[in-house]
Amino acid sequence: MQTWRPPQKIHVKVLGLAWHDDRLLAAEVTRDDGTVKGVRPPGGAIEFGETREEALAREFQQEFGCGIAIEGPWTTFENLFWHEGAQGHEFIFAANIRLLDESLYQRTEIALVEHDRSVWTARWFMPHALPDGVELYPSGLSAYLVRAARR
Repeated sequence: MQTWRPPQKIHVKVLGLAWHDDRLLAAEVTRDDGTVKGVRPPGGAIEFGETREEALAREFQQEFGCGIAIEGPWTTFENLFWHEGAQGHEFIFAANIRLLDESLYQRTEIALVEHDRSVWTARWFMPHALPDGVELYPSGLSAYLVRAARR
């Protein structure tokens, strides 16, 4: 079981929106007791001196061992949230991507290993048909996906 708390500073992150038909690749976000409270597309922090494109490519290489192709424009979210009693604050750049390792599209579950050696589980989820009590993070992503689908 992993305990994580948001750092008490503003973070700038990138997320990759990888799609397989109508399913979005997302990692489970768990409570301290291990129950799933939400799902979030993979990505991570932008490091000093790194562009958002470089950061997203690096994160997917580190976590999935594969390259990506960014497909389409970026969107930005300001994410103010609470996790297990601690407040977090992020600015997030997100873009649709294509995974260059085609075999990942055939896997139902993918284990991700973070830089701190914590392990997360990613799966393909239908964003608008998540199990009861499971939310899509960051806040605002669900509404963005609805708007994008109407275009």
